[in-house]
Amino acid sequence: MKKVVTFGEILMRIAPLGNKKLKQSNQLEYYFGGTEANVAISLAQLGSITQHITAVSNDFVGDATKSYLQKLGVDTGLIIDSCHPLGIYFLEVGAVMRSSTIAYNRSNSAFCHIEPNTINWEQAFENCNWFHWTGITPALSLNAFTALKQGIEIAHSKGITISADPAYRSGLWNYGHDAKDTLNQLVSLSNIFIGGPNEINELLDTDFSFENDDFIEASKLLIQNYPNIKGVFDKTRVSVNASWHKIKARMWNGTEFYETNELEITHVIDRIGTGDAYAAGLIHGLLYYDNKKALQFANAACALKHTIEGDANLVTEAEVLHIIEGNLSGRIKR
Repeated sequence: MKKVVTFGEILMRIAPLGNKKLKQSNQLEYYFGGTEANVAISLAQLGSITQHITAVSNDFVGDATKSYLQKLGVDTGLIIDSCHPLGIYFLEVGAVMRSSTIAYNRSNSAFCHIEPNTINWEQAFENCNWFHWTGITPALSLNAFTALKQGIEIAHSKGITISADPAYRSGLWNYGHDAKDTLNQLVSLSNIFIGGPNEINELLDTDFSFENDDFIEASKLLIQNYPNIKGVFDKTRVSVNASWHKIKARMWNGTEFYETNELEITHVIDRIGTGDAYAAGLIHGLLYYDNKKALQFANAACALKHTIEGDANLVTEAEVLHIIEGNLSGRIKR
């Protein structure tokens, strides 16, 4: 079994039941999630040893957060207890032409106040094969950026494969650091880039289009600028409406371009966490398969997440392989 370490904020998601708006509901349901934690949970379901590092509130909410991760197979031994509250976000789930909407309450969260020197990276990286990070973490606070940079530098020094999902979100960068410069520092030490022309344009001040030819040229330029990057893996999406999506994936591994077949989701159950499912599927695929099958695995895992309620993908490796083999009818298995 391979070991994957993730680092990032975990939040409580609060939402009205079904597709209701908040003002029409007196009942709410909650899930725990967060980009990197979702990746760890998904990888645990797929069979990897996973450890998630974060900070949670030192109360029954923080205890419930850790219990949730433990129940789904994620090691919580290095999670830090904090006097600050757990971050939360509110979700209204859209349908058809009505978009889903999210409101965050995380600016004073436990994770934003995480103390970098309290993280035992040496212990985390014992027998570790992979470290995954996203651009959300360095956007949240100086402390979060500093802790992440320390983790990336130590993982890099140990020869651990590092995957970067830059996930640039302009509304998060409020503490004074320049997003482009900060992300450049972290991407330069990474090996697998999860993103496409949009993310590359943000890093390199380029204007590549969405087309495959531009994706290839953008990937070549990214690898030229960051020699540690060995492959660029992108997910593309066509949204017919909030309930009907079509997805496929593409890659440039330095020598070869490959694109998967399109998978169509005609009834989206939950859109949240689908990118995280793609990242987890890709990491699993690259740990156990060749590049092409890894990309197929990532795309199929992403598609399946659209059918799972909650933030994290809970499907098994066998279920993903079932989709790759062309079994798309959804017939009951007996």
